[in-house]
Amino acid sequence: MNFINYHNKSFRAVSNSENGQTSEETIFYYKQEGNILTAKYSGGAIKKGHLIGLVSEDGVIDMRYHQIDIEGNLRTGKCKSIPETLEDGSLRLHESWEWTSDDFSKGTSVIEEII
Repeated sequence: MNFINYHNKSFRAVSNSENGQTSEETIFYYKQEGNILTAKYSGGAIKKGHLIGLVSEDGVIDMRYHQIDIEGNLRTGKCKSIPETLEDGSLRLHESWEWTSDDFSKGTSVIEEII
C-alpha cells in the first residue's frame, strides 16, 4: 500500500452537487505533516476557507471545513475524500460531503490536482 502525501499539492474543483459552493474557480492549497492535513482555499463563491483532516494509510481524507462565502455567510461541513491516481500520476479526489450548518444537506464533488 502506497502512502499518499498531499503536502504542497494544489487542487481545483471540477464538479460539485448543486447545493455545494465550490466551482472550477475554487483552488485548494494542501499542507500535510504526518497524517494531519490542512488546506486554505478560495475562489468562485468562496471568499476564504480552511480545512483540517486526517489522512489514512490508503490516502482517504476525513476532514472538517469552514468557509465564508462572497455573500458573507459562514458555513461549516464535513467531508470524506477518496483518492484516485490518474494516468499522468496526478490525483483526483472523490468527495462525499455534508453541511454541518444551514440546511445540513449532503452532496458529492470531485477535485483534481493542478500540475
